[in-house]
Amino acid sequence: MTQGNWLQELSGNSKTIIGMVHLPALPGTPLYDETTGMEGIREWVRRDLDALQNGGIDAVMFCNENDRPYRLDSDFASVAAMADTIASMRDECSVPFGVNVLWDPTATLAVAAATGASFCREIFTGAFGGDFGLWVRSAGDSWRYRRQIGAQNVKMIFNINAEFAAPIAPRPVADVAKSVVFSSSPDAICVSGPITSQAADASALAEVTAAIEGSGVPVLVNTGFKVSNAAELLRYADGAIVGSSLKVDGITWNPVERVRVKALMAEVRQISGS
Repeated sequence: MTQGNWLQELSGNSKTIIGMVHLPALPGTPLYDETTGMEGIREWVRRDLDALQNGGIDAVMFCNENDRPYRLDSDFASVAAMADTIASMRDECSVPFGVNVLWDPTATLAVAAATGASFCREIFTGAFGGDFGLWVRSAGDSWRYRRQIGAQNVKMIFNINAEFAAPIAPRPVADVAKSVVFSSSPDAICVSGPITSQAADASALAEVTAAIEGSGVPVLVNTGFKVSNAAELLRYADGAIVGSSLKVDGITWNPVERVRVKALMAEVRQISGS
């Protein structure tokens, strides 16, 4: 774990918890609800944002989680709809916010820059095979694009073990973390479970944290974080990104439930002593 990192400065807490604002399906995607349209999307997002902020979350991240089945390149409609929705909520954000446009690093950076996001998350590097086909990303491309659009103030959080997929050239996750820190200069690293809502492995987190000790790069739990495993996982991480466990009945596609946010944040504050 890293002391005095940018996440602590962002949140003002020793353990930073980022709550997911999952947008309903956007225009052009199979699950888009044409009857409620963009106004329905904004209403859903406003409600979830309110529940997260009133529950005491440290930061939020907007994501097009419902644009299933997922693609590796985002279309213009999704980018425009995300930018519109986030921009319409910006004045209602009382905590820092980030962006993730699944599963497209360039679109993610573009929306983050356009909306004034503090950070973004994506698969910025690596080669994977999985549910979406062949998945190859180069951190060099993302860093150059960030520079081109003048978004140097947007922190880049690297998810180093892709959900729904497996690396084409498998290596121990600790080796991957060490390599990514050396070659790609991430602002933070995420460690994921195999799929959304399934917990990252505590031993994997421990190995990653040990491998990059002294680098100054914070480590985040990326999936499956909840009250029951918070103490174990935060032993090795600087914080977490959390979505499903904050939803009604713990189901990813349901609305955020403020009482769940409050319970998780109370547990985190007790663990961290803040």
